[in-house]
Amino acid sequence: MENEKLKQFLLPIFLIVLVIAGIVWFTPKIIEQYQGYNAIKSEIQTKEATVTEKQNTLEQYRAKAEQEKAQEQSNQASGKPFYKPVMSGMDTEAVIAGEFAEILQLIRANKIKVRSIKYDYDPKDDAFVQNAGSNYNVARLNMEMIANYANYDNFLKEMYKHEHFLDIQSAEIVPYKKNKRVLLINFKVKLYAKK
Repeated sequence: MENEKLKQFLLPIFLIVLVIAGIVWFTPKIIEQYQGYNAIKSEIQTKEATVTEKQNTLEQYRAKAEQEKAQEQSNQASGKPFYKPVMSGMDTEAVIAGEFAEILQLIRANKIKVRSIKYDYDPKDDAFVQNAGSNYNVARLNMEMIANYANYDNFLKEMYKHEHFLDIQSAEIVPYKKNKRVLLINFKVKLYAKK
């Protein structure tokens, strides 16, 4: 009789033992799978953050390229191209020397005497240096000159017609005290060249 009472509980005991064995057998695998899932989830989040950061960087580069393209188009719209040296990879002084030679030729052709010239290469306050310094070289020239009215007038007209883009910043003209037909000129100009 006791055997018969035990037989009734044999199946439930067997099922309980089977469930416990299953739990003992599958728990480490479930934990391992869960840890793997968390690791993959963390890696996906890291990669998504990286992709977002790269997309933001790409958008910044695109915006900068568009800005440079717009600036280049506005420069081309001005009608005058930038001076482009024959060789690339030179420093600012060497690049600007070619364009400065053209300005000196204009000065000599108009019989203007130069008392002094001060150079400032790639001035920090220039918009081209600040925004596109990797593409352009800039030189600010401060020249003290002596000329008569007619020669200086011709010089200014030729500077205005100069084939390359330049920025005449100021021209201070004072007549010489001993001879009013002679002018003392403080002339400031910026020369631009592509790298």
